[in-house]
Amino acid sequence: MDTTIKESKQAWKDATLKKATNRFPPRLPDVKTTSDIEVDYIYAPEDLEGFDYMKNLGFPGEYPFTRGVQPTMYRGKLWTMRQYAGMADAEATNKRYLFLLEKGQTGLSVAFDLPTQLGLDSDDERSLGEVGRVGVAIDSIEDMETLFNMIPLDKVSTSMTINATACILLAMYIVVAENQGVSKEKIKGTVQNDILKEYCARGNYVYPAPPSMRLTGDLIEYTSKYIPRWNPISISGYHIREAGSSAAQEIAFTLSNAGAYVRSVLERGLNVDEFAPRLSFFFASHNNLLEEVAKFRAVRRMWARMMKEEFGAKSIKSCKLRFHTQTGGVTLTSQQPLNNVVRVTMQALAAVLGGTQSLHTNSYDEALCLPTEEAVTVALRTQQIIGYESGVTETIDPLAGSYFVEKMTDDLEKAAMEIMEEVEKRGGAVKSIEEGYIQREIHNSAYKLQTAAEKDERIIVGVNKFTTDEKEKVALLSIDPDMERKQVEKLRAFKEKRDNGKISQILDKIKEKSRTNENIMPLFIDAVRDGATVGEISNALRDEWGEYVDRAH
Repeated sequence: MDTTIKESKQAWKDATLKKATNRFPPRLPDVKTTSDIEVDYIYAPEDLEGFDYMKNLGFPGEYPFTRGVQPTMYRGKLWTMRQYAGMADAEATNKRYLFLLEKGQTGLSVAFDLPTQLGLDSDDERSLGEVGRVGVAIDSIEDMETLFNMIPLDKVSTSMTINATACILLAMYIVVAENQGVSKEKIKGTVQNDILKEYCARGNYVYPAPPSMRLTGDLIEYTSKYIPRWNPISISGYHIREAGSSAAQEIAFTLSNAGAYVRSVLERGLNVDEFAPRLSFFFASHNNLLEEVAKFRAVRRMWARMMKEEFGAKSIKSCKLRFHTQTGGVTLTSQQPLNNVVRVTMQALAAVLGGTQSLHTNSYDEALCLPTEEAVTVALRTQQIIGYESGVTETIDPLAGSYFVEKMTDDLEKAAMEIMEEVEKRGGAVKSIEEGYIQREIHNSAYKLQTAAEKDERIIVGVNKFTTDEKEKVALLSIDPDMERKQVEKLRAFKEKRDNGKISQILDKIKEKSRTNENIMPLFIDAVRDGATVGEISNALRDEWGEYVDRAH
């Protein structure tokens, strides 16, 4: 390290900076990121003392992938523009998908309603008032057929945000593809299938942890053998961050969960390189642009080292962390909603500068309602403008070598590693969740963020500063209140016309199989093909496994 630069930096602080701050007190005397990492006024070579380019950075497409998982990154192909969408029934959502594809979206992303996520049919009394409200209602193979009407599944990549019932929904997707004449070997996409983050951050679980982990493993094992282009899990930091975690916690808890999944599949006798290349990840992108860029670079490097050093991966593909990004839902405000366009643009830019493979940009009206066509078009256009007009895609990892970004990348890795070590001391991710450690850490972080906003220590434009009494008029999307009744009637008609004796037999087989260690995916495919519904299959498993009760609080 050049001592002259180090001495000069200190001299600058002691003289030039001190003189300026004495005259004009700094707006922010002490600055920390969400991960409690201190931010200095400036960064210089001394902040990267001992920095090893080949060890810490390398080149795009090469280990440790800090600079990206593809050799050409966006010079070769832009990220998949995948707007998350689902509302009301399958017919309404299909219309939105066709609209988005016509506007230039390059991949589909399915949002399911709460009953579907929780394994409840629309005619279940527990579903009352929730059918089609926060996503699309999918009860049967008939609904799934309608959802993808006129959408060729051998040409479109589909992501499905579904966890506790992931196996059932993927089974339906496979059957829909078959009915289109598309073999399962040709379909491509992702199913979230990340149950651990449901326990620690989101709450849409059904079964206890052991059988839930069994289902996750069944799906990973099945796709690794029979659906080579499918990502069987999207290990999600997004919901952990949305629940209030810091950036470092998002990295740490996501990778801890990922390690638990890898170990569970290895226990089945699979080789790590048989399934690891298709594991994928899902992260949030929030407002601190440079911290977010550093986060994406750090987690990519950490995963590469984890796979190689801990799990002994031999294939370079197993070490590549491929991830989808969604801009921060909790950062959107109902006050002055058009400000959200700026927030989303900044967050999307961070994801692109961080090297994402797929991106969803939130709509400015999502703090108020499901997105209108106008709002979702602006969100998609935001991605397109970044991709085609901003210039940031013309070179790979353009912020590499920035003293601040490299230091922040290192600091986030260090902070995340400390958290992961604590999780391991407590027995790993599953035990840490069962004991409530991860949940408490996320809640404490969320409380800290909320308190800072209430004390005006964290400024939210339009909420606690630069406020106005005027209400902006924004067109809102509303769901037909009669839609739920129609969905229930449609489901009942579907149940009446099928062979219900056959359904009883297949559900009994599912119960029998659930008591074994055999892979249950083939039976799910047979069941949905015969007409069994999401709720019926889920209830068969409930009868055998029971439901998870969170006793950690």
